[in-house]
Amino acid sequence: MKYLLLINAAVTPEGDVEGCTPADWMAYDKEVRDAGIFVSGESLADLVTATTVQVDADGRRTVTDGPFAETREVLGGFYVIDVPDLDVALDWAARCPGSRGGSNIVVRPVADFG
Repeated sequence: MKYLLLINAAVTPEGDVEGCTPADWMAYDKEVRDAGIFVSGESLADLVTATTVQVDADGRRTVTDGPFAETREVLGGFYVIDVPDLDVALDWAARCPGSRGGSNIVVRPVADFG
């Protein structure tokens, strides 16, 4: 079954991810790939590159730069993994560097409409 591991990273005021290093991410990425469970995944560009689109009830579109949420947590990226069940997905999420230092991983099954 496929699961999405959505990485919500806690960041410092300087914009660095708390609790892990780039080497931690590279090691985890290799581990997921070597285990044969990697389906897809991406890191997202810096938050300042984000654009938010909102459509009101009349169909008018409003576009603003960035989400500008009042939070120290940002969406950092995702993995889609293919594992037997939720317990295994949770184990992989707990291994992810994005689960440390105040960050968290949201685990959701990928819908199968086939």
